[in-house]
Amino acid sequence: MFLKIRMLPKSTVEQWVILQTVIEKNGFAQAAQALNRSQSSISYALHTLQERLGVSLLRMTGRKATLTESGLVMLAQAQPLIDAFLQLESRAQSLRQGIKPTLNLVVDVVFPKEFLFKALRLFQNKFPDTRVHLTEILRTESEKQLTEREADLYITPLPASVSVSGKFLLKVDFIAVAHKAHSLHKSTQLLTTAQLSRYPLISIADQQAQRLEKKKITANSDWTFTTIEAAVAAIQHGVGYGWLPLHYIQPLLERGELLPINVEQQIRPTSLYMVWGHDQQFDKTVSEFASILQKTINEKT
Repeated sequence: MFLKIRMLPKSTVEQWVILQTVIEKNGFAQAAQALNRSQSSISYALHTLQERLGVSLLRMTGRKATLTESGLVMLAQAQPLIDAFLQLESRAQSLRQGIKPTLNLVVDVVFPKEFLFKALRLFQNKFPDTRVHLTEILRTESEKQLTEREADLYITPLPASVSVSGKFLLKVDFIAVAHKAHSLHKSTQLLTTAQLSRYPLISIADQQAQRLEKKKITANSDWTFTTIEAAVAAIQHGVGYGWLPLHYIQPLLERGELLPINVEQQIRPTSLYMVWGHDQQFDKTVSEFASILQKTINEKT
């Protein structure tokens, strides 16, 4: 069995950066000033680079340096390597400052996207070297997620079955609706449980919760979907009624496609909280995202 012998590169990233700077600044003297080097060191670096590669990269026209055809090709190929090394050093600086390389977020699907996306954009502008991993969950998955506490930060309701504390963020109102032509709208009186039971209740739950629901003995016809979009579409097609996030279906209500149904509890508020993962509350990166998110919400409410 033969081992593959790796050879050390003949050139360095520093030499390629010097070459790039000479071209961008239109000369050796200008590049020396930009890089805070002596002109002789610039010349030596490029002479050594071309000598080691055995390829002419530069041609001089008076005092102006331009790339040869080979130089154009090779500098273009070196550019991603230069960018990668600069990013690597930037990442090292972030780590020295205590900035996490990754941020793991778990967010309930009903959390308003306008707040989430604005906060993520502001966070990425401030911490460009931190990769964000975002997972959306349904309310029925909150208990399992909060029990495991493997993420850095959660935006979720707080189930009574889980003994964790969180910081209140906002309330999401769920409103009872049906399609404008649904027969539930014919009644001018409060709808009774018996009247509602004649039609499918459209709700949202994860697959495990759906399997558990199937085992229950009930006379009601319940249709459960794993996405808000599917639940909305079902109600839009007039097959049933349900409680949907008000902010999500506001345009449909304004256009009159969906109408509130006449039930005693027409609005069901759900509180969403920020819950930190284990030992993450005092982490600089997690705390900064939490602060940005809270500020984004406060500006809109």
